[in-house]
Amino acid sequence: MNKIILKLEGLAVLILCLYFYSTYGFSWGIFLLFLLLPDLSMLGYIMNVRVGAAAYNLFHTYLVSILPLVWGIVTKSDWSIMVGLIWTAHIGMDRLLGYGLKYTTHFKDTHFQRL
Repeated sequence: MNKIILKLEGLAVLILCLYFYSTYGFSWGIFLLFLLLPDLSMLGYIMNVRVGAAAYNLFHTYLVSILPLVWGIVTKSDWSIMVGLIWTAHIGMDRLLGYGLKYTTHFKDTHFQRL
């Protein structure tokens, strides 16, 4: 049941991000180009699992991804809003697909399940 709730939460976040992205009229080409950018954080696993998990979790946490969004709203910066929406949409998409935050035991160990 918990997995279903987390996936529905991810779907809701993804849909909201897509809605607001389209409302702002931002480029869908840029959206697609940068949608997977947060996954570069997996490069931390080259060092070791602890660094990899920390880097991955930092870039896959809603709290961090909404910072540029809030900053953009406050400063009226379309670029910052766009970054925040793409980044948050990425996390929502990951949650919808069953990818969660990583534990330091193994790359496949997440708060969702073992992948």
